[in-house]
Amino acid sequence: MKPDYQFFKNFAYARAGLKEVFQKEKSFRLEVMFFVILSITALVLPYPVWAKIFLIASMLVPLIVELLNSAIERVVDMVTSEYNELAKYAKDAAAAAVMLSLTFSGVVWLGVVIYFW
Repeated sequence: MKPDYQFFKNFAYARAGLKEVFQKEKSFRLEVMFFVILSITALVLPYPVWAKIFLIASMLVPLIVELLNSAIERVVDMVTSEYNELAKYAKDAAAAAVMLSLTFSGVVWLGVVIYFW
């Protein structure tokens, strides 16, 4: 039976998930550090508000994808502890999604900086 939806209880689950990934995933901590540094940088740049929002939003994408990557890795690890080609494919595909999201953020930042240069 599915439990009743409770906004604040679900919010607590989300916070617990963020905390767990932050504590256990070095790559997520590194991406959070870059997010903070680059967000502060974006805020002090002499760009219009829309550009600052675009820069900061582009840095959220890798964080979201990294959370999904961590979830995929944990589910795969839960299902099998032995080497499995499909498990490897799932983990590699999730890692590729993180790489593409980081590339996207880099291209956005490069494009905005070049545009206002």
